[in-house]
Amino acid sequence: MQMSTTTIAVIIFVAAYALIISEKVHRTIVGIVGASLMILCGVIDQATAISHIDFNTLGLLMGMMIIVNITSETGLFNFLAVWAAKKVEAQPIKLLVALSLLTMVCSGLLDNVTTVLLTVPITFGITSQLKVDVKPYLISQILASNIGGTATLIGDPPNIMIGSAVGLNFMDFVANLTGIAFIIFIVVELVLIALYHSELKTQPELQAEVMKMDASKEIKDASLLKRCLAVIFLTIGMFVLHGTLGLDTATCALSGAGLLLLITYTRNEAMIGKVLSKVEWLAIFFFAGLFVLVGALVETGVIKMLAAEAIKITNGSVNATAMLILWMSAIASAFIDNIPFVATLIPLIKDMGQMGLTNLDPMWWSLALGACLGGNGTLIGASANVVVASMAARRGKAISFIEFMKVAFPIMILTIIISSAYVWLRYL
Repeated sequence: MQMSTTTIAVIIFVAAYALIISEKVHRTIVGIVGASLMILCGVIDQATAISHIDFNTLGLLMGMMIIVNITSETGLFNFLAVWAAKKVEAQPIKLLVALSLLTMVCSGLLDNVTTVLLTVPITFGITSQLKVDVKPYLISQILASNIGGTATLIGDPPNIMIGSAVGLNFMDFVANLTGIAFIIFIVVELVLIALYHSELKTQPELQAEVMKMDASKEIKDASLLKRCLAVIFLTIGMFVLHGTLGLDTATCALSGAGLLLLITYTRNEAMIGKVLSKVEWLAIFFFAGLFVLVGALVETGVIKMLAAEAIKITNGSVNATAMLILWMSAIASAFIDNIPFVATLIPLIKDMGQMGLTNLDPMWWSLALGACLGGNGTLIGASANVVVASMAARRGKAISFIEFMKVAFPIMILTIIISSAYVWLRYL
């Protein structure tokens, strides 16, 4: 008996998802092999597979990675950390908030993985000088990076994917998510201060040593910094106006990246190679494979069938569907990577619209809030969490799965309760 293409598509997708969750095979390999199998088994042809790859999402990620990689050469992020530490007079509790706020803002304007790569080494440096436990700072920065990533279109891959698929622009995300992200950040910091205030103490003489540090000495290349800042502001300006200008976000990011490469390393092949080698190509290829895997489910009608079932459960109620998406995406994103989950849900929500759900706005904002904030639930919930954990382990300060979850999971549930109230009051 011959299997239908729908059955084959589901088997390949479920097997790929199981391998991603198990981490037995690297997710990039799973994405590429899974996408290839969809084509080799005749589920979809190559042209259809390529049409499902969202090149806007990939272009935006690559452009921002190039800009951040060049900017990191200037020492800007070290400068900001020392400046922040001095502003709060190296007081441990205020420093926790200052470094978390810096992480949150940078995560919204750059992206959360890149941000933690830059801020974690600085956090280790300052906390070791003050002789305070680094773990509360790292946990706070993980939470802040995902909250900051929630606030804008470019902060977290799920938002990039939603914006690209639905046509929501940078200012749509600012208007709908930035305010609630800041409220959630304040609540989370208050909870963390209540949890850790007794541990965050240091000696006055150690504070004095940090106060003697000269932030300006952290800047390695002032000329490069001026060029980087000019291009960053120009790129963010293009993001803000991209709807008016009729440009896709990938065009804005790649234009900024191209301009910065042109004015910094015009003919320096070694530096161009270095910058491009630091692009997270593993993530880029994983995305490409993932889009093909989900595209196969769209083409075989699996997504349409799931959408019909979801509407049946909620009786077609916009309110119930929005809450289902918010909580389902949050809990799922805590235990599995939010990127494949969001890639699966985007076409599902689109199909709900074709089946009679008239107002899809609450669904998109519920998905963004659930997927981004849900990533805070466990150590494997978001890429930034894994990056921080591995950097901490290399420095002899390993954060265990349970240790993180005991603090982060209840905080994540609190943020989703706040998000539920926000979605209900604003959209429903």
